[in-house]
Amino acid sequence: MTQAIAQRSLVAACVVLAAWGMDFAANAAVNVPEHHNHDSRDGLYVDPAFTPSAAAALKRDLAFGGGISGNVYAQPLYIEGGPGGKAMIITVTESNNVYALNAADGSVIWHRNVGPSVPLSKLPCGDIDPLGITGTPVVDLPSRTLLFDAMTTPDNGTTKKHLIYSMNVDTGTTNSGWPVDVNATATSGSTVFTSVTQNERGALAVLGGNVYVPYGGHAGDCGTYYGWVVGVPLNNPAAVMAWATPARGGGMWAVGGVATDGINPYIATGNTFGATVWSGGEAIIRFQPGPVFSNLTNDYWSPTNWMALDGSDTDLGGSGALIVDVPGATPSKLVVSLGKDGNAYLLNRTNLGGVSVPVAQAAVSSAPIRQAAASYRTALGTYVVFCGNTTDLSAFRINPTSPPTITSVWTVSQGGSGSPFVTSTDGTNNAIVWGIGSESDQRLHGFNGDTGAPVFSGGGANELMAGTRRFNTGIAARGRIYIANDSKVYAFTVPVPPIVLTNATRLPGGALQFSFTNVPGLSFTAFATTNVTLRFTNWSQLGAVTEGSPGQFQFTDSQATNYAERFYRVRSP
Repeated sequence: MTQAIAQRSLVAACVVLAAWGMDFAANAAVNVPEHHNHDSRDGLYVDPAFTPSAAAALKRDLAFGGGISGNVYAQPLYIEGGPGGKAMIITVTESNNVYALNAADGSVIWHRNVGPSVPLSKLPCGDIDPLGITGTPVVDLPSRTLLFDAMTTPDNGTTKKHLIYSMNVDTGTTNSGWPVDVNATATSGSTVFTSVTQNERGALAVLGGNVYVPYGGHAGDCGTYYGWVVGVPLNNPAAVMAWATPARGGGMWAVGGVATDGINPYIATGNTFGATVWSGGEAIIRFQPGPVFSNLTNDYWSPTNWMALDGSDTDLGGSGALIVDVPGATPSKLVVSLGKDGNAYLLNRTNLGGVSVPVAQAAVSSAPIRQAAASYRTALGTYVVFCGNTTDLSAFRINPTSPPTITSVWTVSQGGSGSPFVTSTDGTNNAIVWGIGSESDQRLHGFNGDTGAPVFSGGGANELMAGTRRFNTGIAARGRIYIANDSKVYAFTVPVPPIVLTNATRLPGGALQFSFTNVPGLSFTAFATTNVTLRFTNWSQLGAVTEGSPGQFQFTDSQATNYAERFYRVRSP
């Protein structure tokens, strides 16, 4: 949607005035720097554009390019303030390709390949072919640093290395001192990291100046592997610290990876092999920065039947740790754990309890839970939503009692096995749960967060995707949803009303200012030309339009004295 005005005797130049809102606050940037948007892994996106009526009319942006090379298991990221003021979609592939795409049109801003990935035929087991970048990266916004792990080989698979990369997110340039060779640097007691038997599927996290990277084994549990979490200081990559489960196995493979409460990292582990006393598996573990594990019972939890879970390969760590606060509950600071046994567990975050019964427990799925869960709050309470029963979305409410309890609320089909995410117009109202029909109907679906009633039922022929993977999840930013699949990033958008530019005003000093009203939270870009007959592709991009207050947009061209006549046009995004 575009609209144009002309101003004679006024001038324009490139003025970037970006002012947008995360929790919706005007004049604040929107960024999705990590898996499920926040350290807690809640998967909540506050975007005033996603009203129920707008979400029901969602359409795929057919003009969005989004072409990439390689298979995708990782969630895309959304970062504003890139080159030329552009918002970027960061996505990575199993072919070890890293892309920064223009969030407006899907064109490539920069692209890097960090080396050959490893063919499955060169691995002892697994189900990813080839194996390259699997886990969702993280961006440290203050330093604008992109961090990820890549499985690489210099000799067609004979030598295999996990390398942790640090890049300038605006240019794709590898930072000095990186990548970190995990084989050469990570030890835990007498245990040495061995790349060939380890996989990096979980999402990375940044906390307190360190990046934390989780590792598990390959599908098939072949060879000698451990659950590892590796910590690397951003400003001193030579000072690697690591912790591994004392027993073999215990993989940290959940797609949500490392969660944090802003103070400590939390991780979920899977089954160990041959353990007769608890040795790190089937657990939620809280680390001190580093990572350092205290071995104290207040810093880990494992169910009393952990040995039986070990014996049946029923990983507690199928979904990852989810940090949830429930006002009014005692305790109110919780960790939610979901796993392959189909149970939901509530844990006291201030004292996890060691090997013990949880605060609360309920059977919530008839099938293993392997995708990342999400959480959100409405006027009716605090919810957790997850992919259960193989292709369903299920939501339960955590009741604010002493102790808190679990009530299953709704279950619907999402047409596949993606990981859910949630939009809300203000953090509590108009909650919409989004699911992806991964490896099945390959469509995006939206449901009322309180009732599970359909809001968006997949759209028409144009909304059909391809190449969806069962762990995939989407993101929401500025009235758009982005989903990264094999070979392509897809963009969906809410309807954009006609843009009517008004109040064209010459300011003191000759600057031009105009304004318009539109959907709160959307992004708009201003363009200009001196020749209105030119194709729009040849107009000059001036920059992002400022949202001064919800739904009120304004653009100021501070160089308006350089042209006798100039025409202006605004487009979303």
